[in-house]
Amino acid sequence: MSMVMQIALLILGFAMLVKGADWFVEGTAGIAGKFGIPQLVIGLTIVAMGTSAPETAVSITAALKGSAALSIGNVVGSNLLNVLIILGITAVITPLAVAKSTVKYEIPFMILISFLFFGLCVTGNEIVLWEGIILWVALIAYLAYLLVMAKRNKEEVDEEEQLPLWKLILLTVVGLVLIFFGSDFTVDAATKIATILGMSERFIGLTIVALGTSLPELVTSVSAAIKGKADIAIGNIVGSNIFNLLFVIGTSALITPVVFNPSFAFDMWAMIISGVALWVFAFRKYKLARWSGAVMLVMYAAYFVYLI
Repeated sequence: MSMVMQIALLILGFAMLVKGADWFVEGTAGIAGKFGIPQLVIGLTIVAMGTSAPETAVSITAALKGSAALSIGNVVGSNLLNVLIILGITAVITPLAVAKSTVKYEIPFMILISFLFFGLCVTGNEIVLWEGIILWVALIAYLAYLLVMAKRNKEEVDEEEQLPLWKLILLTVVGLVLIFFGSDFTVDAATKIATILGMSERFIGLTIVALGTSLPELVTSVSAAIKGKADIAIGNIVGSNIFNLLFVIGTSALITPVVFNPSFAFDMWAMIISGVALWVFAFRKYKLARWSGAVMLVMYAAYFVYLI
């Protein structure tokens, strides 16, 4: 009966995530239009931070409980899933145009901070307070860059066929609430199912919990791409990965040292390689073609086989 109950909660969590992401994309894209904010900036900030809320909650809770494998595994696993699975699936469904600024600045920055994160982890095998401050300084610099970009690229406001601002805000808030609680149900249920089946904490963190906390990014990116909002789809993933490394781990380190297990070294390299692969694929005609998405899915399949 316990297994049946967890499966039911898992399905409920999925349903909440799908509907929540749909409303969240509609609301945030509408707000961007109201204020002339570029959709890319919305994707890199509000959408990315909103869909990273589950990673934040899970990683900080895991760090406080001393479950370093779950905390690090959740972030590394989520970043891998975000690029290889989520953008892979999204690109296979519909080819994605990639903004030049994303190829020239945001993706290289994501790769750079992945190296920074790896470096902080292997020096002392833990991320302590001052290293958490370094990650936070990098986050503030990133947000400052986005603010400048938003001012430079302000778009014309088109009021035609737009919902009222209060409805857009309501859609955004309700969508985010559904995403957060849907992820909570999904992660809890998936973790309990994995525990019943006798899987390790590292495996659970890198796969099941990472997948559960990445579900908002998946449904949000696919939903955005289908609606023709490629900037939000790409920006959501790149921004979410940056946010995961700088805010999620940075904040966790400010609260308590985040212990790093050397067994995660391969997973770190896999995360960095996935970012480089995305950069290479996106550089070609500033587009993620269907074949690129298929290659990324094969790359994740190979990584998953290694984990097993």
